[in-house]
Amino acid sequence: MQPAMGWLTRLGFVAAAPASSDDSVLLARLAAGDTDALALLYRRESGSVYRYALALAGDEAAALDAVQEAFAQLLRGPQRFQPGRGSLGAYLAGIARHQLLSQWRDARRHVPLDDDALDETDPTPGSDARLTQAQREDGLWAAIRRLSWPQREAITLVDLQERPYDEAAAIAGVSTDVLRTRLHRARQRLADLLAAGERS
Repeated sequence: MQPAMGWLTRLGFVAAAPASSDDSVLLARLAAGDTDALALLYRRESGSVYRYALALAGDEAAALDAVQEAFAQLLRGPQRFQPGRGSLGAYLAGIARHQLLSQWRDARRHVPLDDDALDETDPTPGSDARLTQAQREDGLWAAIRRLSWPQREAITLVDLQERPYDEAAAIAGVSTDVLRTRLHRARQRLADLLAAGERS
């Protein structure tokens, strides 16, 4: 597992908990028609797949559609998952990624990345520290949404979800070297955007 950047850790972005059940047993049960197995897999994996899709799409509806498609494909063909090629979470994230790309290709446009797309929240009474924390998180997400797709994907996979480089590269469909290059550029660009936000 790659170490997360310090500021991401301070803002509370942590990796998903490791799998608690054996994938092969649950997938065999799913293939036999056991819907409880799908429910267990969904509870275990849907959160990280959703966060990944949301970070890429910047749109809740698109992220939810991608998660739904990932689990629908798993239900239709659990035997398609090959454990030797990576984790089940990575497999589902890959399906979600292809769903998002398909949506964007069909629409022939990208999801808007402007700051106006962010929800305005009405601050509630509380400590200055909580308000400052919320502002930092909002600023971070606004900056992430301004990254290009490849850079946003790299930083989401490695820094936000703390996936190993080889697994992140497999999801993104690139070599590990290409992923590292994208991640390096993404971190530089994100640091520049955050610094510019602090100056303004």
